[in-house]
Amino acid sequence: MFEFTVRRLLQLPLVLFVVSLVIVGLMQFLPPSARAAAFVQSEQQLAHLDEIIKQYHLDAPFPVQYWTWLKNALHGNLGFSRVEKAPVWDAFKKRLPVSAELALYAFFPTLLVSIWLGVLAAIHRDRLLDQTVRVLSVIFWSIPTFVLGIALVAVVYGYLKLFGIGRLPPNLIIDLANAIAQHRYHPYTGLLTIDGPLNGRWDVAWAALKHLVLPVTTLVLVQGAQLVRVMRSSMLDELGKDYVRTARAKGLPDKVVYYKHARRNALIPIITLAGVMFAFLLNGVVITETIFNIPGLGQWAATAAVQLDQPAILGFALLTAFIVTTANIVVDLLYALVDPRIRYE
Repeated sequence: MFEFTVRRLLQLPLVLFVVSLVIVGLMQFLPPSARAAAFVQSEQQLAHLDEIIKQYHLDAPFPVQYWTWLKNALHGNLGFSRVEKAPVWDAFKKRLPVSAELALYAFFPTLLVSIWLGVLAAIHRDRLLDQTVRVLSVIFWSIPTFVLGIALVAVVYGYLKLFGIGRLPPNLIIDLANAIAQHRYHPYTGLLTIDGPLNGRWDVAWAALKHLVLPVTTLVLVQGAQLVRVMRSSMLDELGKDYVRTARAKGLPDKVVYYKHARRNALIPIITLAGVMFAFLLNGVVITETIFNIPGLGQWAATAAVQLDQPAILGFALLTAFIVTTANIVVDLLYALVDPRIRYE
């Protein structure tokens, strides 16, 4: 297991290298003035792009340009994001906690509800409960995320005046900014639902929770629909195997057979999907964050793509590669915990 973990961790820099090589290579189709933005650290430097082009040899062959960019990246300089009006690294630190908070509150309910419904549907195969779960999962999996999100905004927020969009109400945003400036509020983690209570600001935590309800509901319904179908199919496959029939023949109660033996083996494909889903959520769900006006990584990446913010696009691609690769390593390690038959030599 240790050797396997080390080998997988050594793959991480290779993946980041290949991703950066491809992205920087694609950026060669842009004029040097556009590529020069990847090397500035402030808005004032944007007015001196000609000097930057000469300084960083952006009119030189591609290998020279890539090596120059790589040296800057290894020193923490990923460029200046015009969208964020700040260095890319600062944009990461500001927006990553926003996406992480949304990801955490969406991931665990999605996983738990999907496993529970998938197991119940498999146990009650072809009965009313199973048919209901299957129909609802198909419906929610078929509905585009932006349609469901807009519907929730229009009905729940617009008509019923419940919950909210954004991250906090406007008046609380101003109050929180003043509190931070006066050192009366310390953003320890960047997650409002955690930092609020740590600073004695339960109003901030409660408001943040209310504003998370609609985007989390959207993600749970859409992402959970796929997991339910996979869990049901995997559970049905396990229930038809010999060890289940043997356990029943020995007189084990159905609950023990279903929940102790069959469910554990049925979780293996769910682990793969769950790892990919969490990486997807942590990267920032572009559509969801845009619809609900959540200032996370997804909204930033979407705006950067529209405005051709090269440093932001490149930085987001590298972060995505890092998160996805790390998630795959964790998934592989969890396999051995869930299924003792799996061993990594």
